[in-house]
Amino acid sequence: MRAEWVIVTDGQDRWHRWLLDVRFGGDAAARQQDLTRYLYPVRDSVLDRARLQPGDTVLDVGAGDGLIAFGALERLGPSGQVIFSDISQDLLDHCRKAATAEGLAGRCRFVLAPADSLDGVPDASVDVVTTRSVLIYVKDKAAALREFYRVLRPGGRVSLSEPINVLMSPCDPGLFFGYDVGPVRELAAKVEALYDSIQPPGVDPMLDFDDRDLVGHAVDAGFPAVDLELQVSVRSAKQPVPWERFLRMSGNPLMPPLAEALGQVLSPGEFTAFTDCLRPLIEAGTGRERRAIAYLTAVKE
Repeated sequence: MRAEWVIVTDGQDRWHRWLLDVRFGGDAAARQQDLTRYLYPVRDSVLDRARLQPGDTVLDVGAGDGLIAFGALERLGPSGQVIFSDISQDLLDHCRKAATAEGLAGRCRFVLAPADSLDGVPDASVDVVTTRSVLIYVKDKAAALREFYRVLRPGGRVSLSEPINVLMSPCDPGLFFGYDVGPVRELAAKVEALYDSIQPPGVDPMLDFDDRDLVGHAVDAGFPAVDLELQVSVRSAKQPVPWERFLRMSGNPLMPPLAEALGQVLSPGEFTAFTDCLRPLIEAGTGRERRAIAYLTAVKE
């Protein structure tokens, strides 16, 4: 099945635009590479840990383009059901079109709701809750875990993965996206100040938690059995990226693409000096890459 590959670009909200286009700089080939290299392995890890059973009902919170949800449908068998939940109606519509094209719509429900208020999902009505890179956008993560507990049947499982951003770029404060731009460090600081104004460190939901907080929220929600695996990797090289694509990319839906950010805070001369330094590093992959991801599972008695 390749339903999650279907790209429908007529949506208007920022979540739809970023997830299906801006994240990959508008490059369909790059999207496929990222799916293969990073996203499919994460999907498979989440679903493996969920211990799906034939006929289960799975609630995928923050379903996005359906990466986890369509993977669950493949594993559940014909009697399994998946509820796609998201805050973006455009993304839900995208998933509905993809499910219909694959002949799977009869096994799917679509619920417009945030992770911390899953209205439309009754108490004790699902067997599994999955989510990937969703709680990083949720301020009240404790409320989200309480909602996961509420909607699960006894014996139900949570399987989620979240990037732990405080263990990534903040660990290399002298680098810009992992690249050493020492000669233009003052210009890089202007760009970073713009990013910090949009997502303040220690305050923004992406940067106000770590793996220990996730465990604490799950325990406080009532789960008597909680496990978490933290995977951290540091590499002295990055994947080379074509410069024009890098300029069109954004790290998350709340951030402007790099070209837009540079245009907001740098003069034309500063733009030239900064990009003359950064571009060869991007194209050669001369930088440091950090990845930190937590996999949490929990069971409701």
